[in-house]
Amino acid sequence: MIDPRRLQVLIEVARQGSFNRAAAELRLTPSAVSQQISALERAVGTPVVRRSTRGVELTEAGRVLTETAATIAAELLTAEREIARLAATRAEPLTVATFTSGGQRILPHALTRFTVERPGVELTVIESEPEESLTLVRSGAADLALVYHFDGPPPVPAGLDWTPLLDDPMWIVLPAGHRHAGRTSLAIAELAGERWVHGCLSVGEMLEHYAAMAGFEVETACRGTDYQFAQSLVRAGVGIAMIPEVALTADSAGLTAARLIPPGPCRHVGAATARRRRTDPLVAGLLRTLRETVRALPATVLAVPRG
Repeated sequence: MIDPRRLQVLIEVARQGSFNRAAAELRLTPSAVSQQISALERAVGTPVVRRSTRGVELTEAGRVLTETAATIAAELLTAEREIARLAATRAEPLTVATFTSGGQRILPHALTRFTVERPGVELTVIESEPEESLTLVRSGAADLALVYHFDGPPPVPAGLDWTPLLDDPMWIVLPAGHRHAGRTSLAIAELAGERWVHGCLSVGEMLEHYAAMAGFEVETACRGTDYQFAQSLVRAGVGIAMIPEVALTADSAGLTAARLIPPGPCRHVGAATARRRRTDPLVAGLLRTLRETVRALPATVLAVPRG
């Protein structure tokens, strides 16, 4: 039988790429880590790691074991939480991961309604990018993730369910005195020669793609990871920005915005949950509240700045 503790050692060795670094993280000696891996290899009858002067890497069998170990760890965590819920009188825990603008504009409305309906829930919210949020749900560290993806199918790993919530169209945000101020819509092709402020690295990459289709190169004034900061720079005259509707600033002073005319990217927002938790009443309840919250939003999530 495979010892689950040895699987945890294998996961740490794979994460660190070294017996010594894994030993430091696990507070063991390198010899003890090596012995645990050797015992695991004897149990499964095949090598699980390859040792070289460059470090340690997993064999195919090792990769199978680490994927299985992640699932086992998540299942055990779910079982522990359920046992704690049954045995204790304290509040029921629920952990939600979210991207920044979703956490600012969508999640608070949903959580306000949700906590009114379920006052005994102890909420934890983790701000993280979608890829990390999906990992948190898969590992059991989060119960639900509010995430987004751009055009194409949602990149949801095996074992997770995807619930679409809303399409989040892109807007062009400009300083109030811009030559296009007052326009309700703009095409990428009309913006050749502009300097751009990026509030998200992936949006900057997509802008370059659509600009190339329109026959011009993007001149970048700033590459950042915060849409609110990007819009502050637009207000200061540094450049213009392509911003998802949900991330449009509530402080519209000095700004104007026009909806992007296709062709162009669109952001799609949804919720990811673990398939093993699909019948959990807290997860199902929050999903329902999120859907109801999104349906109640106006056609434009915010009052779009007009200058």
